[in-house]
Amino acid sequence: MDKPVHDAKTRFSTRVADYVRYRPGYPAAVTEHLRDTIGLNAEWTIADVGAGTGISSKLFLDAGCEVIAVEPNAEMRAAATEWLQNSPRFHPIDGSAELTGLEKHSVHLIVCAQAFHWFDIAPARQEFQRILKPPGWVVLIWNDRDRNGSSFAEGYDSLLKQYGTDYQRVRHDRVPTERINEFFGGKMEEAGFPNQQQFDFEGLRGRLMSSSYAPLEGHVHHQPMMGKLRELYDQYQVDGRITFEYRTRVFRGRLS
Repeated sequence: MDKPVHDAKTRFSTRVADYVRYRPGYPAAVTEHLRDTIGLNAEWTIADVGAGTGISSKLFLDAGCEVIAVEPNAEMRAAATEWLQNSPRFHPIDGSAELTGLEKHSVHLIVCAQAFHWFDIAPARQEFQRILKPPGWVVLIWNDRDRNGSSFAEGYDSLLKQYGTDYQRVRHDRVPTERINEFFGGKMEEAGFPNQQQFDFEGLRGRLMSSSYAPLEGHVHHQPMMGKLRELYDQYQVDGRITFEYRTRVFRGRLS
């Protein structure tokens, strides 16, 4: 996925309500890890690039940081603003990874959570170098959903492959570790932390429909997909709940 998806900045516009309600957050262990490894502290200004609905911004606000949420999608940016507007250290702006609109050398850290795989990487790297204060830390974060740790996980992934509009093309793990390492100039470190969500059927439906590759109502594959989802839920639910297991992967490095 060296080339960005053509609708990367707009494809979540119709998914915002489900995204807000059903996407996973990030464990506090992430910011604790960054305190220990790169010296993250409340004096830092963070550029949360591709901030979406503010899930990652909230993580760093909770750590006491100033957060500039850079997000090109108006609907997602509005959702983040509504959620976090009472935090005086939260500043949403209209911008992209390739053109943030931020001043030169104005931020201590750039965070890209569940977003890097949508970027045009070469111009984004150039823009990141421009806005970072030395030493130029960047952190990439993904919640990596377990795809084969259980029969449900395998069945859910099979559902996405069967009915998803472009699941195989746009899923974030299509960006190989080697490509991330190249972005960091060959010097990066990775850490991982367990994460989890539990859903009733309505939550499971919302989690699926928060994904940009899930066909919307009216699409020929929507009803068959929802029927299969119901079958999976009925087969594997325990006490009315389905568990999604994740590994939150954190890549950190400097842009020299």
